[in-house]
Amino acid sequence: MTLQTAERPRLAPPATAPRTGRQDRGRARRWEIWVPLGLYLLFTLVPFYWMLVFAFRPRGSTSLLPWPITFDNFATVWNDLSFAIFFRNSLMVGVASLVMTTVVALAGGYALARYAFRGRTLFMIGMLCTQFIPGAMMLIPLFEIFRTLGLVNSLWSLVIAETVFQLPLSLILLSGFIRNIPVELEQAAWVDGCGRLRGFFAVVLPLLRPALVAVGSFAFIHSWNNFLFALMFISEQEKFTVPVGLAYTLGEFGVDFGALAAGGVVAAVPVVLVFAVIQRYLVQGMSAGAVKG
Repeated sequence: MTLQTAERPRLAPPATAPRTGRQDRGRARRWEIWVPLGLYLLFTLVPFYWMLVFAFRPRGSTSLLPWPITFDNFATVWNDLSFAIFFRNSLMVGVASLVMTTVVALAGGYALARYAFRGRTLFMIGMLCTQFIPGAMMLIPLFEIFRTLGLVNSLWSLVIAETVFQLPLSLILLSGFIRNIPVELEQAAWVDGCGRLRGFFAVVLPLLRPALVAVGSFAFIHSWNNFLFALMFISEQEKFTVPVGLAYTLGEFGVDFGALAAGGVVAAVPVVLVFAVIQRYLVQGMSAGAVKG
């Protein structure tokens, strides 16, 4: 006698709900993303391509490709046009502005984030309002101040001017980042015997790395690219920076496009390297303080 087992009923696959027109409209198609991005990249990269073409192709060539590649334009810019001196001056101004802006903004941002004092809100509003003042409006007052202090035709005038104009935004960024660091971490360090200063360097400062990188990179890049202050405050060619040196490659009766393009490539290399190294920290630093908690 054999026992027959009943077959288990097979489960039908779950029916998928049909897509509605609203869901299709909410999900972007691939071409709707790639076409605008492609147009933007084309608009952005074509000028850089032409700069590379003029920099690396021989003089008098009309080829759309930099072939055969030559470095004569770079040799002309670096040696004959004293571009090495301009590069050194810009590097000195950028590093000094980075250090001064970061140190002052770090101290001010900590005070705004940790201390409650009368007029703090008005001070923050004043810092924000300074961002609406164009630098050209401050040229004459700054020139008079630097002339009185004997800083005209000195690289320190550029460092001070860049620090002053970069300080408000840097202070606000660091203040928002420090405010999101729990004060209980510092209090735990105080209980363990650390003073306020030692607790700041041991607890708070390591957590500020993304914000410090963001603030320092903005200060360096802005001072590296600034043309107006260097043109107005510096008169000796030995103290020119890279933007002013590029402007002086334009002759009165002609333009050496190869030398100008080679100088542009040299001027863009530090900025590209800075962004390539710090892009991860830069995104973290810019988003710091945007979300509370």
